[in-house]
Amino acid sequence: MTNEQILRPQPKQKISLADFDPNYRGDWDKKSARAAEKKLELRLDALQEMLYAQGKYALLVVLQAMDAGGKDGTIKRVFKGANPQGFKIANFKAPTPLELKHDFLWRIHQQVPPKGYIGIFNRSHYEDVLIVRVNQIVSENVWRARYDHINNFEKQLADSGVKILKFYLHISKDEQKERFQERLDIPEKNWKFSLGDLPVREKWDDYMRAYEDAISYCNTDYAPWHIVPANRKWYRNYIITKTIVDTLESLNMKYPEPEEGLDKIVIPD
Repeated sequence: MTNEQILRPQPKQKISLADFDPNYRGDWDKKSARAAEKKLELRLDALQEMLYAQGKYALLVVLQAMDAGGKDGTIKRVFKGANPQGFKIANFKAPTPLELKHDFLWRIHQQVPPKGYIGIFNRSHYEDVLIVRVNQIVSENVWRARYDHINNFEKQLADSGVKILKFYLHISKDEQKERFQERLDIPEKNWKFSLGDLPVREKWDDYMRAYEDAISYCNTDYAPWHIVPANRKWYRNYIITKTIVDTLESLNMKYPEPEEGLDKIVIPD
């Protein structure tokens, strides 16, 4: 299996997460990956400024994972050197009573980044085909219909100049256990542990099937899913940063043309 296949499955291809190794790291080691990541961070900073200045496109980064999968850590690490003024971060938890009175995408659309910005979804509209399915909050005919709704929604965004990158941070069940234990053992991390995480862990296999279907049915050329081997945080950070930089590079952005006559301007004392 090649690196490209591991990172990005073919659109509309039925996938099994068991075929993807969460420990995969290619030919990289920690030292070389971090060195490459630092160079990419500098390029990401420059590309973000160009994205903002041009104001032609927006970038939406969707992060999904099981509990302790590394969504917060990814945001903290990958975007640490970028200008926070050019970012819009949204966290999607249980919908409010007002949000429940609207269609499931209503609250999502309001958080889409405007042109010139990078938007990050820490969880996303995919919760409405994941948690609602596993916990049987809605009927099967409801959540199955949402795959088409999501594809149409993302196509609308793409047609409007929003580049979409979706990352599933793929960790093993054993790795999740280690990270949970660390949250219990280290006092400064106790706050991260929730008793509600354990019932979710008991439904691991159900969530894997739900993720497999969500990725399979909603993996398109205009809004691709990337399955990121995430047991090794350093590899996760490198490959996500590289994918974002490559995507922004593909836009062939440039700074706006300056106003005429700037070469004749003399700044007064």
